[in-house]
Amino acid sequence: MLTQTLKTLFNRDLNRLKSEIGSYKNEANLWIIDKSIANSAGNLCLHLIGNLNTYIGATLGGSNYIRNRELEFSLKDVPKQELINIIEATIIVVNETLDKITEKQLNSEYPTLVFQEKTSTEFFLVHLTTHLAYHLGQINYHRRLLDDEL
Repeated sequence: MLTQTLKTLFNRDLNRLKSEIGSYKNEANLWIIDKSIANSAGNLCLHLIGNLNTYIGATLGGSNYIRNRELEFSLKDVPKQELINIIEATIIVVNETLDKITEKQLNSEYPTLVFQEKTSTEFFLVHLTTHLAYHLGQINYHRRLLDDEL
């Protein structure tokens, strides 16, 4: 079933996110924005966590998570270990929620209108994996560009 593939991808990339955040040599560099880099790695991490906890945890899993998307991009200087802790908590939420998703739910309409058109839950979950991978690549590049040289 697709949920096992999704779990594998989310776990792989959330663990890579944890590794990327943990690999910053200088914790302050997590929050650097420079030249045309609009978002820091710390803010992208907060954004990914907010995104997954909203669209998987709250919407599909019934968690009580309440998203503050504005803070995902404005909050600064969250300690590296705190970011790692919230990534680990998100891994649990994603796994527990996906363990409960049925084939019928996957084929049903996603409960919230996110894009201009309605999508299936299956489509939206696949979208969330690519969104995670996209920002994970940005974080990796940010770390190599701005943390390694400083």
